[in-house]
Amino acid sequence: MTETTVDTKPGGAAKAASPGDYIALMKPRVMTLVVFTGVAGLVAAPAVMHPLMAVLAVFALAVGAGAAGALNMAYDSDIDAVMKRTRRRPVPLGLIPRSEAWTFGGVFALGAVLLMALASNYVAAGLLAFSIFFYAVIYTMWLKRSTPQNIVIGGAAGAFPPMIGWAAATGEITLDSVLLFLIIFLWTPPHSWALALYKSGDYSAAGVPMMPVAKGAKSTRRQIMGYTVLYLAATAGPLFTGLGGLAYAGAVALGGAIFFGLAVRVLMSRAGDANAAEDELYAVRAGDKAARDLFAYSIAHLSLLFAALIAEHGLGAHMAVPGL
Repeated sequence: MTETTVDTKPGGAAKAASPGDYIALMKPRVMTLVVFTGVAGLVAAPAVMHPLMAVLAVFALAVGAGAAGALNMAYDSDIDAVMKRTRRRPVPLGLIPRSEAWTFGGVFALGAVLLMALASNYVAAGLLAFSIFFYAVIYTMWLKRSTPQNIVIGGAAGAFPPMIGWAAATGEITLDSVLLFLIIFLWTPPHSWALALYKSGDYSAAGVPMMPVAKGAKSTRRQIMGYTVLYLAATAGPLFTGLGGLAYAGAVALGGAIFFGLAVRVLMSRAGDANAAEDELYAVRAGDKAARDLFAYSIAHLSLLFAALIAEHGLGAHMAVPGL
């Protein structure tokens, strides 16, 4: 990757974009979760891919996720510059020009889809292409700025990876792969709204109608609780189809109980009610610790569920749940 030199401020010294800036453009934290859940879908599928093709398919998924992140940053550079949580991203900082972010994302998206088609099949490639389109166009360009249901509908984009991994191995979309999709889809609202509760000032300043901004903190806390119940119910689905074994059952039962307890704690709190200044991504205002804790734990719980599936199917540790 060649370095791009831009002025970060009028009259200031030029600063060169580093390889790390291009990595940041691809949202590596999001990419990590995408790859992890995608691998879980591939490993849990009832088919065996050639190791090289599997590696290439996972790489294509990672590149596709990064491309979607770059397209998101290109379009959202105006509001990213306003929000404290995102103002140090490479495009609003002027390290990478917006036009270059568009090109970067577009080229990588096309390359990812073509690689997925070559490494696996057209079903997986089609799902990958649709997930990139959904995140970059449906969510970023339409839903995010127009409705408080943005993250509910838009969450579908982040729910596709295990389905893509499953399709890469089998060439099919099955009930089990749909269940994995549904788990992430229902996980997204409580996860994202927990963050939005203690970062509502950021979204308000940028004019983004996240649920706490549009409907208030109290309504958001109630909806977090409702979606938590739906999410935890969905996590039990793989137990009834036989996809999840004893290890997965443990993650559902114990991990789910903790998730439920944290959601109740948010419901009973006044998270999001304060209007104090917000300085850093994980800085927490008084009363908002419950929301921050749920946000952090939600990532751990989803990771635990998919790690259990990887262990059971990838390491041969699957043991059926008695009575199911």
